[in-house]
Amino acid sequence: MRPLRRLLPYLAPYRAAMAWGVLCVVISSAFYSLQPLFLRQAIDALQADAPATRLWRIAALMVSVALITGIFRWQMREHLNGVSRRIETDIRDRLFEHLMTLDAGWYARTRTGDVMARLTNDLSAVRMAAGPAIMYLINTIAGGMFALGFMVRLSPRLTLIALAPLLLLPVVMLRLGRAIHDRFESVQAHFSDLTTRVQENVSGARIVRAYRQESAESARFAAMSDEYVRRNLALARLNALMSPSFTLLAGLGSAAVLGFGGALVLKGTMSVGTLVAFGIYLTNLTWPLIALGWVTNLFQRGAASMGRLLELFDATPGVRSPAVPRQLPPRAGGRRVELRHVTFAYPPRDGAPARTVLRDVSCTIPAGGTLGVVGATGAGKSALLELLPRFFDPQEGQILLDGVDIRDLPLEVLRGEIGFVPQDALLFSETIAANLAYGGADADAVAWSAQVAQLSESLARFPQGDQTLLGERGINLSGGQKQRATIARALARSPAVVVLDDALSAVDTNTEAAILHGLREALAGRTALIASHRVTALREATHIIVLGEGTVVEQGTHDELVARRGRYWELLRRQLLEESLETDAAPAANAAG
Repeated sequence: MRPLRRLLPYLAPYRAAMAWGVLCVVISSAFYSLQPLFLRQAIDALQADAPATRLWRIAALMVSVALITGIFRWQMREHLNGVSRRIETDIRDRLFEHLMTLDAGWYARTRTGDVMARLTNDLSAVRMAAGPAIMYLINTIAGGMFALGFMVRLSPRLTLIALAPLLLLPVVMLRLGRAIHDRFESVQAHFSDLTTRVQENVSGARIVRAYRQESAESARFAAMSDEYVRRNLALARLNALMSPSFTLLAGLGSAAVLGFGGALVLKGTMSVGTLVAFGIYLTNLTWPLIALGWVTNLFQRGAASMGRLLELFDATPGVRSPAVPRQLPPRAGGRRVELRHVTFAYPPRDGAPARTVLRDVSCTIPAGGTLGVVGATGAGKSALLELLPRFFDPQEGQILLDGVDIRDLPLEVLRGEIGFVPQDALLFSETIAANLAYGGADADAVAWSAQVAQLSESLARFPQGDQTLLGERGINLSGGQKQRATIARALARSPAVVVLDDALSAVDTNTEAAILHGLREALAGRTALIASHRVTALREATHIIVLGEGTVVEQGTHDELVARRGRYWELLRRQLLEESLETDAAPAANAAG
């Protein structure tokens, strides 16, 4: 139950509503407990041949009490359940806000399906503990106390006899409650795995179909689904055992009351009305005790789920703004970027050791200059560019922006200076215009950036133009269109530093040339870092570094590197040869056609 203590700050803003809801529970229980007394009077009045007016008066009192009870029960549900919905919203909002602060390393270690499961099923279980469970717990305590008080008033001796079997209820409740907590936690953990499997298959539907793995994936999902059912059935068996156990103990108490109380009625020491009222009070005491098992179940589930949510809340970003931030000097155009002996390894994941991808990398890009980064797949190009906006921090060395260590800058300031175009072109399920304006760009900046990125002609062919609504991750755009859209999105913010991580890989050579031509004008005065597998895209960079297994094997201008006839020249020669072969093959293919 300890994780539920962390709910207290969320309850604090709703203290008044909670207090009124609890008061309504107590009042409704108090009025409900009066009904058996009126029933006792009615039965005894009937036996005594009382006048009809007395019976009508008792009936009117019973109806009035029932009406008052119903009003206060409506109020208790309105307030306590309503508060639980508000708390659920507050937790969801704060959790999402916290998730936005976590760094790329945390997301690299965490499965998307697991996060989604916690934001849905676990949050729902916490809501039940924050509202309905509290309501039923207070109702159980208040109703039980009122029933017990009236039972003692009617017959102390019979009360002791009725309660004897019920003394075992706390023992059964505690033993089953712990087991329910453990099994529910197991169910939720497996639900996270199941959600992850669904998320991966939905997002990777094209790959599944391309490799004809529909049957295999269905079989895997069926196996996981069967395991989920097995764990739920194990939990259901515990729940099924709890209620009959409580009912059995309550039934023993009722049997004792019927036996001993019936004997007292036959002896004439207790009236029939008193015995009936006592039996109803015993039922009113028994059902809250049985409901206590269900309430315990809700709290145990809520505690298990809150523990899983706290794992998200307690996650801390490895990359954060400094406690004492520095500020950048005013800029007229681009920013000077300097890397000093940078060594970086991605964080370990799933027990795998950390893999070093950059070793002692140093270079300087003057303000307004362009750095080209080239190398084979896995050489560390993307890792190098991801360090600049501090998606990750290097284990050794420094990265400076206008002479200021980027770790000394507030993250919002640093990232506000950078327009980042990732290798994986991700767009949101919004209109194209909203995607291009993402980050606060105005309409004029969006139109200009779309022109630079050679996207304007494509937009003109869409039925709604830039108001066309995109599917998930921009699925209704081609790969090249998505890359051009992400380039336009980065340029629209008018950043001081533009980072292009192999951002032209999905466009053809002619489009690449047109985009590069437009970029030369757009990047004038801005600093640019461009990684590309096409060496030809970097010819006009003011400085080029060639990465090989995480180290700088060559650096210089395009002409200098070609003259050395080293790694860069070899990459360029191979690429030109491939392009020549493709050019020669095209006429032959057309003739064959």
